[in-house]
Amino acid sequence: MTQDREAGARTFASVAASEPREAIALADAYAYCARLAHSHYENFTIASFLMPRAMRPHMHAIYAYARIADDFADEDHDPAKLDQWERELDLCYAGAPRHPVFVALAATVRRFDIPREPFADLLRAFRSDLDFKGFETLEDLLGYARYSANPVGRLVLYLFGYRDAERQRLSDLVCSGLQLANFWQDIAIDLGKGRIYLPRRDMARVGYSAADLQNAVVNHSFVELMRQQTGAPRAMLIEGAELHRKVDRRLSRDILMFAGGGLAILRAIESDGYDVFRSRPKLGRLDYLRLGWRALRGRLDG
Repeated sequence: MTQDREAGARTFASVAASEPREAIALADAYAYCARLAHSHYENFTIASFLMPRAMRPHMHAIYAYARIADDFADEDHDPAKLDQWERELDLCYAGAPRHPVFVALAATVRRFDIPREPFADLLRAFRSDLDFKGFETLEDLLGYARYSANPVGRLVLYLFGYRDAERQRLSDLVCSGLQLANFWQDIAIDLGKGRIYLPRRDMARVGYSAADLQNAVVNHSFVELMRQQTGAPRAMLIEGAELHRKVDRRLSRDILMFAGGGLAILRAIESDGYDVFRSRPKLGRLDYLRLGWRALRGRLDG
């Protein structure tokens, strides 16, 4: 764990165990969230340099909420901590936040009138990670993304004042597409954690077994399997990226960055011959500069 993650865990424990105390200053709470956001590597930058500066603290608060909860599931494997985190969420919506993340989040929620549902949906996904069983079909996997990824995009839309079903649908496509791209990028890493996200029926259809996967076998069956798996997120990202035409310029550029980043990951996987075991496909500084330049020009790096 990083130093910020450990400090966050200590703060969480002390707040959870204490009587209500004087609330942390709002500026300090947002600063806490910003430090947490900047201390973690992510494939796709949070509150990117293209996003309006005034929006970044609110993005940091949302990220910090999700990051800590995800760590409770993935690193601590502790459902009790997730339960306590949800109680802190309830206090946040009751107007009595205690943890620094929720002090910041409460201000963001009030300002933008954000409903509780997307925050609760994320917790549902993290709880399911504690009892991971894999997925039979792509539809099952997308059902998981409905709770693990799509709420984040909807939260961003709320920040910019968009609440309609059509924009949410397009946002869901981008977020689910990114989720799938991340899964295929991290197949080897997730395998080490005992997690296989590749749909079992698709593996069986091409004759690729779990034993083959454990042995990092890259054969015709695996290439065909990966060719199929990268097709779905590519189509979702391209369709979902049309959202950039339905929002103002402040958000449009970030949508193109996120969708373009997912497409770039898929291209990197293909360029490596789908061998995600030899090296982890990832984007470098030049890739991000290229994505940013195209986004500034209103173009999808597809």
